[in-house]
Amino acid sequence: MLSDIDLVRNFVKNSIQKKEALLSNSIFIAEKVYNNNQLRAKKEGIILNIKLNQIPTQFLIKSDSEHWDLMNNVLGEYNFILTGEIDSFGFYPYQHCQPPEGYQMNCTKSVVLWRAWWKYKKYAIRRTIPLELLIRTRNSWYPIRDLILSNGFMYIKTLGSEITLSENDLVTWLNKIDVNQTKQNPLKIKN
Repeated sequence: MLSDIDLVRNFVKNSIQKKEALLSNSIFIAEKVYNNNQLRAKKEGIILNIKLNQIPTQFLIKSDSEHWDLMNNVLGEYNFILTGEIDSFGFYPYQHCQPPEGYQMNCTKSVVLWRAWWKYKKYAIRRTIPLELLIRTRNSWYPIRDLILSNGFMYIKTLGSEITLSENDLVTWLNKIDVNQTKQNPLKIKN
């Protein structure tokens, strides 16, 4: 029997290749319904959906699913990121976005970016343009120059703009990959 993560990975891989997904385990059922591949959690209903004939390829993740982190992480492995606001049915859209060479893509709650910022903050002080952390805004990647928490909000300063987020907002960002760590523990997913 497939583990949950292997089932979701197979579902995403088949869907990207425009193949029918027909998989199941004790938690999930993946199947093709008309022109859609759908992943259903037995307790929740449809939690991940893709229209196979849609261009560009777009996955839809149920925003309040208890399996959201798992689906978000697997889609990130295949370079699919959150690209829009929640729709009227409660689903977030994800589309393919190739990260720049040497970076790892993340789509997390803003508080996770805050934790990463403290690790990289020393680089922002030393350099004129810090490139260790980049944030996705206006369909492009921008270096984070400063990150400030105040009254429950996070203010992210980039080159030319400021982004305001609450602690539960989702944010797409990149962190520079440590070359030594990559050589010791390569985590490359083949598409």
